[in-house]
Amino acid sequence: MFICASCGKELNIEGRVSRSDLCPNCHAYLHSCINCEFYSPGAHNDCREPQAEYVRDKRGANFCEYFKFKRAKDKGKTGKSGTDARDAFKRLFGD
Repeated sequence: MFICASCGKELNIEGRVSRSDLCPNCHAYLHSCINCEFYSPGAHNDCREPQAEYVRDKRGANFCEYFKFKRAKDKGKTGKSGTDARDAFKRLFGD
């Protein structure tokens, strides 16, 4: 299972994600750093793949050859996820 990092919606993806693929819900680029399993804010270039080239726009489409769409993690026993907390925060304080 995959989840869009921009909107938090579940995605059904088969095959490779191309540079021009968009989320059907929020229309954000799917082949972007924020959707990659190597994306790690605070790491060098915000990426754990040491051979990847620097990408300025982490939300924009890119040509990174190391891109692997991040799989959704198990929600655990509580059934809560980070997107649930984020949604609750937005409802409380607005965008």
